[in-house]
Amino acid sequence: MHTDAPDAAPPPQPTSGERVLVTGATGYIGGRLVPLLLDAGYRVRVLVRTPAKLASAPWRDAVEVVQGDLGSDADVEQACRDVGVMYYLVHSMGGKGDFERTERETAERVARATTAAGVRRVVYLGGLHADDVELSTHMRSRAAVGDTLLAGDVPAVVLQAGVVIGSGSASFEMIRHLTENLPVMPAPSWVHNKIEPIAIRDVLHYLLHAASLPGDVNRAFDIGCREQLTYAALMYGYAREAGLPSRRIYSSPFPAPTLAGWWVALVTPIPHAMAVPLVQSLQQDAITRERDIDALIPPPERGLLGYREAVRLALARMNDGEVETTWTSAGSSSDPLPSDPDWSGRTVYVDARERRTSVAPEHVWEVIEGIGGANGWYSLPAAWVIRGLFDKIAGGAGHNRGRRHPQRLVVGDAVDWWRVEAIERGRLLRLRAEMRVPGGAWLELVAEPDGTGTRYRQRAIYFPRGLAGKLYWWAIWPFHGLIFPSMARNILARAATRAQRGS
Repeated sequence: MHTDAPDAAPPPQPTSGERVLVTGATGYIGGRLVPLLLDAGYRVRVLVRTPAKLASAPWRDAVEVVQGDLGSDADVEQACRDVGVMYYLVHSMGGKGDFERTERETAERVARATTAAGVRRVVYLGGLHADDVELSTHMRSRAAVGDTLLAGDVPAVVLQAGVVIGSGSASFEMIRHLTENLPVMPAPSWVHNKIEPIAIRDVLHYLLHAASLPGDVNRAFDIGCREQLTYAALMYGYAREAGLPSRRIYSSPFPAPTLAGWWVALVTPIPHAMAVPLVQSLQQDAITRERDIDALIPPPERGLLGYREAVRLALARMNDGEVETTWTSAGSSSDPLPSDPDWSGRTVYVDARERRTSVAPEHVWEVIEGIGGANGWYSLPAAWVIRGLFDKIAGGAGHNRGRRHPQRLVVGDAVDWWRVEAIERGRLLRLRAEMRVPGGAWLELVAEPDGTGTRYRQRAIYFPRGLAGKLYWWAIWPFHGLIFPSMARNILARAATRAQRGS
């Protein structure tokens, strides 16, 4: 089994089961840090807006869950009580509105709350950047958060990392899809900028040990793998590790960050709102300028992983279906589907299909749970791709976001442009749409025992928002007449094939 956990350096020694608070526990980094903290002997509290997203986390019952929002003074103050160390692992990548002000105010709120609660240490994961250049809006905001925490009364450690390489990270997925989809790539001038990546397991190594640093440490530290490569070299290296033919990258003399952001959004699963700030962050070199962290947190005994070794491990985890968290893990918060009685008096459109099959429910469920990603949507693949392309152009998630595991789903998982909202394993799967539509949309698939066979029920549910929402439904209604009947038919046909193979 491959693991992203620190594997050589001894774990820090907590003070008599010290309590730590982790924000961002439903995200890519936080979801991997929590079990390492538990293994090291800490008592872990997590602050999350939607506790249901933790239902399938293997460590869920070992942590204290506080429901709340970092935008609320009361919630943050409550979460910080009796806490020794706070991990601040959230940021508003591609946030709407004045997200710089929002992030600054949130950091100020955290600084006040940790001071009032007597927290002894704050740990923040920021971005690697130079001090003498004009930063992108995203990087400027992350740097400002770090500065705000360092200016507070509670000692802070700000770890500044560049491109994080690991199965499921946004940076890795961007490199992977660009390299796999474009054997010949016209690229902006930033592909020749210097980048210092770092493996996710080494990020976790530094985060874990930061909790036990002496109390007088209050500063930022650069962290990286000690290899300084161009972004083009990252793609060439990925191609070699993935066994792909040689790639050709031709750069233009123009950076074109906005155009490049749109291009990345169309070619990769990264939505436009994330792709643009990611690309803008590549406009300058992102390399470590000092290695002072070595004096306080030595590298693991195995040494820091090089870029290609990190890629190799990430690919192995993907091939083994062992991707623990992904960049889509955090997702977006949205109201759940109201129960049917609550629909009374509201405008709602439903496309309902029901079929019976002699196939046992477990075979039907296997097909239901495998929906999306490489397995597809069991009906008119071209129609789904085209709809996903339009969604990408509109700034949505698009159709190529994929899924974390090829067979298993848990609440909170992303499945292309959908999000798993509810799952009753063996019976019900409910997906909430994250595409750009004027309203709320859900897809519900149910397999229920019916004598010796199965009754399959399928519902597409849409709550329109205003006139635009109603017009949208009727515009796509003819396509539903093609897509949804074939989906129901093909799901049962595939289940019958699985049953025959198993008999």
